[in-house]
Amino acid sequence: MIAISGDWRQHALPRLATGFAAYAAAHETELQLIESRTGFDSLEAEWNALFERAADSHQVFQSFAWNCHWCNHFLDGATRLAVVVAREDGRLVMVWPLVAERHLGLLQIKWMGDPVSQYGDVLIEKRADRRRLLNLGWRYIREHLRGDVVRLRKVRADSAVAPLLSELGAFVSNHAEAPYLDLASAPDAATYQERYSAKARKNRRRQRRRLEERGAMGFEQLPPGKAAGDIAALAISMKRAWLKERGILSAAIEDNRLRSFFRDVAASPLQPTGCQVSVLRSAGEAAAVQIGLASKGRLAMHVIVYNLKLEKSAPGALAIEHCIEQAYRDGIACFDLLAPGDAYKMEWADGVVAVADHAVPMSQAGKVYIRLYLALLRNGLKRAVTQSPPWARRLLHRLYTLRECG
Repeated sequence: MIAISGDWRQHALPRLATGFAAYAAAHETELQLIESRTGFDSLEAEWNALFERAADSHQVFQSFAWNCHWCNHFLDGATRLAVVVAREDGRLVMVWPLVAERHLGLLQIKWMGDPVSQYGDVLIEKRADRRRLLNLGWRYIREHLRGDVVRLRKVRADSAVAPLLSELGAFVSNHAEAPYLDLASAPDAATYQERYSAKARKNRRRQRRRLEERGAMGFEQLPPGKAAGDIAALAISMKRAWLKERGILSAAIEDNRLRSFFRDVAASPLQPTGCQVSVLRSAGEAAAVQIGLASKGRLAMHVIVYNLKLEKSAPGALAIEHCIEQAYRDGIACFDLLAPGDAYKMEWADGVVAVADHAVPMSQAGKVYIRLYLALLRNGLKRAVTQSPPWARRLLHRLYTLRECG
């Protein structure tokens, strides 16, 4: 045994403590607020590196390229960037992709990407002290953004930021479910399809025959380029027609920026987002179109829409079947149908993940906004819009001016 003398402890331990303090100072977390487009663009290389080493597959909407396209189409005078980043030893370790905008007279802090991003989250390194990093980021937001309310929509229960929001006691609203297919549970598409009932598979064969009777049917996944961009724009037009047919109003879908956004995302070879556009054709006509985002073994199906005049042949279901087969060929493990958990999605799904909106007040006005508007008025307005006849919905929609997706 080696004995350590008291004299050694007296002189060496203080030096050791000083060394640890110097190490901690050298590895201090530096936070910064990015408010300009130039500043955002300068983050590209290190944001991409952080995404590559730290992002979960469901954080596809937190990629730099996706948010770059969002800036190109949705960043305007009413919305300013408020991206909070953290570095240690000059390396990017955390990104809060935020924006600030005035709404209903309040300065609201929101996720960048609204209304096109379907999940919001903080991009952060996987490490033992990530909660410390999140807390540092949150304190920095409170001190430097000085908004009235932080309103973070579409947060998954398994997101990086969810534990922090729970700890803060955030107000939770608009609960939803994101259904998904666990493709990793079967070796191939044929085996996977066996989990559906014989009746369901028989119905799809019948629907396939019906669609084939009107002409040749084919499925194609388009590479990035003009053709993919044109089909993506067509998908948004088809979605508008589908919503109009059912008397459903969506400010996001009606916004022309959404169509131009998806056209560019699908066409751009310079800022690839993993966008996959596929089309099911019948007699040379688009019967169904899908827009998905592939990332780290996940395919997030953002848009699934079909030609209304072919509704009886269920082209949407047939297209999903083809997409599943293609996903297996592409090595996809999770086929994410995204929120909300509509009935047709649940018929396909193996499971769901909870998704919700969160709000934290930063001022007295923010507290009133949450208690009166988010907790009471908003849900009443949504019910009024949903249950009213079409003519009344248009009038109520003028009052229900939230810029939300779907």
